[in-house]
Amino acid sequence: MTGCVAGLLYLGPGTGRPSPDAPAAAPPAAAVAAGGAGGAVEAARERTRAYPDDPTVWASLGHAEIEAARTALDAARLDAAGRALRRSLDLDGTDNYAALTGQGLLANARHEFAEGRAHGLRATRMAPDRPDGYAILADAEIQLGHYPAARTAVQRMLDLAPASAAYSRAGYDLETNGRPEDAAIALQRAVDSAATNDERAFAEARLGDLAWSRGAVGRAEKHYRRALDAVPGHPYARAGTARVFAARGRTDEAMAAYERLLERTPLPQFLLEAVELRRSAGGDRDGGGGGGGSGGERAALDAQVRLSRADGGPVDPHVALYAADHGDPAVAVELMRREWKHTRSVIAADALAWALHRDGRNAEAMEYARRASATGWKNALFRYHLGAIEHALGLPGATGHLREALALNPRFSPYHAPRAEEMSRT
Repeated sequence: MTGCVAGLLYLGPGTGRPSPDAPAAAPPAAAVAAGGAGGAVEAARERTRAYPDDPTVWASLGHAEIEAARTALDAARLDAAGRALRRSLDLDGTDNYAALTGQGLLANARHEFAEGRAHGLRATRMAPDRPDGYAILADAEIQLGHYPAARTAVQRMLDLAPASAAYSRAGYDLETNGRPEDAAIALQRAVDSAATNDERAFAEARLGDLAWSRGAVGRAEKHYRRALDAVPGHPYARAGTARVFAARGRTDEAMAAYERLLERTPLPQFLLEAVELRRSAGGDRDGGGGGGGSGGERAALDAQVRLSRADGGPVDPHVALYAADHGDPAVAVELMRREWKHTRSVIAADALAWALHRDGRNAEAMEYARRASATGWKNALFRYHLGAIEHALGLPGATGHLREALALNPRFSPYHAPRAEEMSRT
């Protein structure tokens, strides 16, 4: 489940300012990222021991656990967060804004987006002049595919608290809606208004991803380096640096970077990138075993596929993409159909479209590929998927979309970009 949590919470950090009735609701993320997650949580726990009947301190502990889960990409903390929030509500179940927003964060982290939306709406009605509820609402609406509603929530955040959390979400909204130049402006404002090193690293890594998506490798590297200067070991910046190495033909350095990253943060996205780099560099050298150095990425992803099928919980789209391309496409379809019941984002639509395509169901795949492209996101992988599905169906737009993917970012994937080139010539 860890990858699922990371996938959502990577959309944006917390609001950057705690609620008045929950002074510790958002612990300093820089301390968390720098190894202080345990310290921030332990400090909140100490307050609950000192004031066991204070609902505010229990809500603060719930928020601290969720923040630690976000920065450490550790879903195991979410159960502890849920217990703390329930204790807070047992003590005060009336106007407990801190516990309510904690419940919204927790629901979103667990991919219970309809529930997250309900908590966000309730929080914004309870306190329409506080930004926290709008952040929860925006993240839930995005995952439910309600992009205009998400934009409205983000705008309200900007009106109330024009700080890094709001600008980061505005950047995501603008990028998703095909406005990368405006997204870069919003994300730079997120950097400039960052109150913590974690916020700064987050925004710089997002700027790196945005530059990467447009094929600007040098600019992407600059932003990833800045993210790592702010938070050494920032996982998304480290993954971005590995992609930069691969794009420059420094494959051994790229694989070494992935292996170091995966030792601490074996998320499906990073595992899949490592698998596809290995395969593009010299065939499938993957075997069984442990860490990345022994070729254990596929074994780890195979285990995640099995776990996703068995537990019935949230599905990370990267797990489904792995199953579609390197495992059993029918299983990928099974997983993404289940996730689609909870998540209607363009990312989920794209993953379901690709799973259906790889399983030979191209007519149905086109329906979801069109949904994935509906917002106008200039995403090379999405365009490649759309073009490949059109190619399989013999549709005239295939070549254009394949070439568009390569024009957006000719290095969008060491595994799929060569296939896009090949198909675009036929």
